[in-house]
Order: sequence, then structure tokens, then C-alpha cells
Amino acid sequence: MTTSVWVTVPATTANIGPGFDCLGAALTLYNRFRFNLLDQAPGDVAIEVQGLDAGRVVTDRSNLAYKAFASYFHRRGLVVPAVAIAIDLDVPLARGLGSSSTAIVGGLLGANALCEDPLDLAALVEMAIAIEGHPDNVVPALVGGCQLAVANDSGSPTLCPIPWHKEIVPVVAIPDFELSTVAARQVLPSTYSRADAIFNAAHLGLLLRGLAMGRGDWLQAAMGDRIHQPYRQTLIPGYDTVARAAADTGAYGLVISGAGPTLLALAPAQKAPQVCNAMATAWQQVGQSVKTRVLALETQGASVSPVAIA
Repeated sequence: MTTSVWVTVPATTANIGPGFDCLGAALTLYNRFRFNLLDQAPGDVAIEVQGLDAGRVVTDRSNLAYKAFASYFHRRGLVVPAVAIAIDLDVPLARGLGSSSTAIVGGLLGANALCEDPLDLAALVEMAIAIEGHPDNVVPALVGGCQLAVANDSGSPTLCPIPWHKEIVPVVAIPDFELSTVAARQVLPSTYSRADAIFNAAHLGLLLRGLAMGRGDWLQAAMGDRIHQPYRQTLIPGYDTVARAAADTGAYGLVISGAGPTLLALAPAQKAPQVCNAMATAWQQVGQSVKTRVLALETQGASVSPVAIA
């Protein structure tokens, strides 16, 4: 029986403009989780955290990675074993890059690996969505790439991988303030007009084709949204300034990553470094500390590896 595993889970960017709550992509930024079974009473847990924002992560049974780990066993009608969890963080908390999804995916994959992988990917996807509540982050975190997730009438998801042209580069600007998903959802209206629904449906279709074909002109037109961004922009000081700077240096467009406040620009490969620098400078000029990174699409998703025994 496997007793110790590492799980590596990528960050994600969700929505990408008009793809609210259904479109997401995995990025080359990672959290890592080590799960080690203990010879102790069932349900015992020991958690250690290092890396980015480590001091703000709870280390008791309310830790999200542990809750997902325990949920796996509960859902299968099994006793939750004693476990030690070591977490190494590189994805910032509450910034719109899927940190909570990394914990959910990490916990589920760790539990499944320790049980010798009895559940297939489809079952794990359904578990992850049930915990997170929507698929746009957990699905790409699990399977990688850019993914469109559609709920069927039965509630089960249909996953559609979206081709992402190699010349389209994601650039993120991560400000030094947080925006909770709860707060970001509270500013959204409860109803939308027919015109807004049609606008988003058309723009999502164009976005998917622009990503697949590498058509910058299509992406420039496609990243508009009327469902969440106009409302959430008011919670992100400096948004317009950063958006103009990205466009002026050649980005195809800029959107809020997930619930924010991280901003995501899509840029042609040769202009990505300039876009990255311009976004940093623009936010700093309005008094906001920020970190910017040129990333890439993570195509493999989460991975599991056994822990080497010295």
C-alpha cells in the first residue's frame, strides 16, 4: 500500500472574460502537497505549511486540503486515516488564481493515490466540483489546459478541452491586496437582460475560436463581458490604468482573473515581456504594490508522484 505521495497542482485563471463560471485555464504556477499516512488514531492530522502566505493558512481540520482529503473517504464510506500533510505554496491566497482549487484537488488526489487510485478522473472531477461549487477552476487544475465545463440536466459535467494557440501568452499582474470570492459575487446583479446574455454568448464563441486560431484581432473583440467584469472592476483600484498600459504595449486584451484582483492579459509571445513590465509600472504609478509574471498554459494538470524513501 502507498503510504506517502506528493501532489503538484497548478494555479488557474477562470472566466477569461465572457466565460463566467464555465471557462478556465491552468497556468505554470504551482502548490505542492505531501500526504503521509500515520500509524495513529483515525482522524488524527498534522499539517505544516511553508512558502507564500504560509502563516495565514490554518493547520487544523478546517484546512481546505485536509477537508477535501477527508471528504474523499466520507464519500466512499471509509474511515479517514491519520495523515500528516506538508504544503508548499507558490500560488497567492485570495487573488483569483485558484488557490482554493489547488487545495481541493490536492486533497482529493492525495487520498485517491493513498488508496491505490480506485476512482477515475470523471469521479474525481465530480467530487471536486461538489466541494468547490463550480467547475471553472477545479477542472483545469485537475486535467490541465484550457477547459470549458458544461453542466448537463442531470447535473453531471461535460468537459470540453479548448485549443490554446502557442503564440498566445498569459501575463498576470498580482496586486498586494486581496479580494474574496464572496465579496466579488455580492456585487453581481441577480438578473441580466436578454441583450447582455446574447452579448456574452457571442463573445464566448469568438473567444474560443480566437484562442484556438491565435487570432489576435478576434481576441481583441472577444474579451468583453457584461456578466461580472463591469461590476467587479469597481473593487479593483487601478484597473483602467493597467488595462490601458497592457493594450498600449500590444496585449490583445485584459480581464479579471477569476474573482480578482489579479489581472490577466493575453499577449503575443514576442510582446509578453513588454506587457508584463507595463502592467507593473502602471499599477505602481497609482500607488499599488504588484508582482507581474509571464506564464504559460500548463497542459498536464495536477500530478501525483510517490515520495522517495532515503
